[in-house]
Amino acid sequence: MSKYRHLFFDLDNTLYDFSLNAFLAMKEAFKQLDILPLLPSFEEYFGIYAQINDQLWAEYREKKITKDFLRACRFERSLKEFGIVPKVEYSEIDDLYLKIMSVQTNLFPGTSEVLSELKNRGYQIHIITNGFKEVQHDKLQNTGLDKFLTNVFISEEIKSHKPSKEIFEYAIKSSNARKKESLMIGDSWESDIVGAKNFGIDQVFFNPEKLDVDFENYGEPTYTINYLKQLLTIL
Repeated sequence: MSKYRHLFFDLDNTLYDFSLNAFLAMKEAFKQLDILPLLPSFEEYFGIYAQINDQLWAEYREKKITKDFLRACRFERSLKEFGIVPKVEYSEIDDLYLKIMSVQTNLFPGTSEVLSELKNRGYQIHIITNGFKEVQHDKLQNTGLDKFLTNVFISEEIKSHKPSKEIFEYAIKSSNARKKESLMIGDSWESDIVGAKNFGIDQVFFNPEKLDVDFENYGEPTYTINYLKQLLTIL
């Protein structure tokens, strides 16, 4: 019998296929705002945007910038890389993108089946995510993931971001869970795995792209999986 009772999942790029959904939502937003024809290649733009967005998110997690600054800058900086100044405000682009994003429902293969089986086995299933609260709640509802969940912990609401110990501590205590009975599952080596390891709970590194990770500084995760159904063999 598994020693775990509480499973804490990351959301984006662990259960919810954020990369695919973001690509589709942004392309649709750009189409509606007549920005798409200005780009030589949307795929090329999206790659640049993702790099800039990742950097801004890193600064946001470290509390170097605000949410409003992040949202105001990511489209401005990325479009300027292509010499594009849109006819609409950057805030309007971001608003429409997030609105369309919230109704995208692509999940990683096996997500619903795995969560359903885990719930049937009696596990308490929770989410710990760094995303924006207004979008994350909509994602969970629109994808139907909310029906599997006991608790949802969003960094913006808790005012602490993974990998900080505070958000893990808040989630554990709020779930009335013990560390030794808790397991964190996520795709981000730094935010999910190192964060959980530093807090003192076991981890499952979800690595569908089989990326090489340097384990030297922190040691290997408790488990590594390449697809979600492998969780059923661990638990």
